[in-house]
Amino acid sequence: MYIKFLKHVIDFIVALLGCILLSPVFLIIMLAIKIDSRGPIFFKQKRVKKGKDLFNILKFRTMYIETPKDAPTHTLANPDQYITKVGRFLRKTSLDELPQLFNILMADMAVIGPRPALYNQHDLIAERDKYGANDVRPGLTGWAQINGRDELPIEAKAKLDGEYVEKMGVAMDLKCFFGTVASVLKGKGVVEGGTGALASQKAKEEEVTVK
Repeated sequence: MYIKFLKHVIDFIVALLGCILLSPVFLIIMLAIKIDSRGPIFFKQKRVKKGKDLFNILKFRTMYIETPKDAPTHTLANPDQYITKVGRFLRKTSLDELPQLFNILMADMAVIGPRPALYNQHDLIAERDKYGANDVRPGLTGWAQINGRDELPIEAKAKLDGEYVEKMGVAMDLKCFFGTVASVLKGKGVVEGGTGALASQKAKEEEVTVK
């Protein structure tokens, strides 16, 4: 009953309350983005939702408009050069994700679930197929986000998404929710350069040490 009905109702209520209560924060962020750099306030990008259909995810724009489109951050050479000053803060605090509350209201996303993959992240989509993680609504945050986030290689991330699907329920969603709050407050797992970036960085450091 929770998965089929209550989860969707709770998602809608949480997203609606979030939009209302956080409206002053929205206005401040929107103003800061416009002052900081030219371009739109919001950023739209095609992502994969339940059943591998596509939808436009909403975020606050954190990069300059010259940034290559539809490219995962980890595929960019020196991604820091594309991120605005305000954008760096928004990413560090995850405030850039707030507009996804509207995606939740439109039922494209849930509060908790696997993070929606880019439409061209075929390797991640294929890995998630192994665990049935493409058969549930993607989330604003999820099990993988509190267990490594940007630090995780694709295989590990997909496996954690599958673990979420297997254990999906009230207890798991609460664990993800409160785990996310703790991770955001600590700034844990945010690595510019994206998926597996920290692992690659550590490997290079170890290689230098050995030499």
